Amino acid sequence: MIKIAVYGKGGIGKSTTISNVAAAMAEQGLKVMQIGCDPKADSTVLLRHGKPVETVLDLVRDRKNDFTLDDMVMEGYRGVLCVEAGGPAPGMGCAGRGIIAALEKLKEKGAYETYKPDVVIYDVLGDVVCGGFSMPMRGGYADRVFVLTSGENMAIHAAANIAMAVENFKNRGYAKMGGIILNRRNVKHEEEKVQELCEDIHSRVIGRLSRSETVTDAEELAMTVLEAQPDSEMAAEYRRLAEQILAVCREEM
Repeated sequence: MIKIAVYGKGGIGKSTTISNVAAAMAEQGLKVMQIGCDPKADSTVLLRHGKPVETVLDLVRDRKNDFTLDDMVMEGYRGVLCVEAGGPAPGMGCAGRGIIAALEKLKEKGAYETYKPDVVIYDVLGDVVCGGFSMPMRGGYADRVFVLTSGENMAIHAAANIAMAVENFKNRGYAKMGGIILNRRNVKHEEEKVQELCEDIHSRVIGRLSRSETVTDAEELAMTVLEAQPDSEMAAEYRRLAEQILAVCREEM
């Protein structure tokens, strides 16, 4: 089982990218599970035509432990298994602790053993890399961390912080850095700034995505690009990125 965590600053296009990559992997015949670790619980909406998944934390709050895996895990486009950790009511608790509770509940209920996914992708907000937000990096969860960034200064800053967290955890048997994914915003000196980031954190760019209206058009239909426009150049870019991610993950397997 390949287990990866994708981090990035909020609003960088992480969930859209992950959903399209998950769809691309599913096209190859892989069983993919996508786990949203953002309190907004919107990681998987494009895989389900805008239909939300009831979050693990909502299930725990409403039913205690009286629910099944089928209540937590919903199928999306091409059979991608969709899970949303969720978060506390505003002002009522720590979002990071919510992620910890949700991931522990998935393990407790035997999600990985029951569904036997080939690939598990954790979609994690990267503005804060502490507490529960670092949970997917820990032993038993992801094996590789990929960071999505543009050349915008705040995105670069967040990416550097995430890479630092991975570096600080490396001696504990936690996830290793897999590489940087450049989601272009066409800002000035974007390639150079991201390359400088890679040099600073001793990593590499493993994939590049264009800024394209095709992505926006698909989002307006509440679909992935692979479903809405499967023959488009953007769909091809997502397929290439999926291949690049899998290649990195298989390097030491």
